[in-house]
Amino acid sequence: MDKPIFSERIFRQEAAKVLPGMGPGVSMIPFTSNACGAMGFSTGLAIFEPGSMLPYHTHPCSEAVTVLKGSARVQIEGRTYRLEPKECAHFPAGVAHRVTNPDPERELIAHTAFGSATPTRNLITMAYSLEERDLGDPLAGEPENIRRFRMGEVYQLQENAFFTDLFARRFGASGICGGYARFLPGASLPCHTHDYDESITIVAGSAMCLVEGRKYQLRPYETAFIPMGIPHRFLNHSNEEMVMLWVYAGDEPDRTIVDSGYCDGTMLWQDSLKDSSATRLS
Repeated sequence: MDKPIFSERIFRQEAAKVLPGMGPGVSMIPFTSNACGAMGFSTGLAIFEPGSMLPYHTHPCSEAVTVLKGSARVQIEGRTYRLEPKECAHFPAGVAHRVTNPDPERELIAHTAFGSATPTRNLITMAYSLEERDLGDPLAGEPENIRRFRMGEVYQLQENAFFTDLFARRFGASGICGGYARFLPGASLPCHTHDYDESITIVAGSAMCLVEGRKYQLRPYETAFIPMGIPHRFLNHSNEEMVMLWVYAGDEPDRTIVDSGYCDGTMLWQDSLKDSSATRLS
């Protein structure tokens, strides 16, 4: 594996770059993309003012939209679903969709993940017949995937660290996978690496991110970009629960555990010399 040209990047609230969206009242905050050296994926936030809408469009890659705040009305070729916080919709490449904030008073904040470091959008003018699904699920054979957080499988990777997968190859995604993780006070994952880039957005609480001895404190809606092959870990040193949304530039989650010294900086990491004690954590 070639050593990444770019190292980690931290996207702070106060330095957020807000871009105009594709419709009135919709703006975008980019996180990972080719601009920071990301390979094969990109992430960001979409902010919808009350009543605003992103019109029908397609992408040449997978997209996953996860609601963080508010409620979304998502339409896929006319099939209409309601998404509540921590729920996710995946749209395969080429499938027309649009997103609306139906609330007349509250903003909608959604996390976006694309299976491309340079995603593009094509506007669609075709009219679709509406079919109301509300909090229902897609039927067999329909291309979209809706993950209802309350129904998602919760698994524990480490003590008091709980994970729920929202999108991955097994759910129809291509080139990306991701989900939610809850860390109770004091919880953490061991030092590890990935064979692909990662984006981690803090949703609630605060997190300590360690990358080869460098320490970063992250607050809600702040994001860390970790290139492939770089040792890192996240810890919750606070007295409150910490929640993150993680995205990998890979089809399924996979982690390789390495010695904690590579994260705290007491040991020097070299990509060409893999730690013989490395183990997989899936």
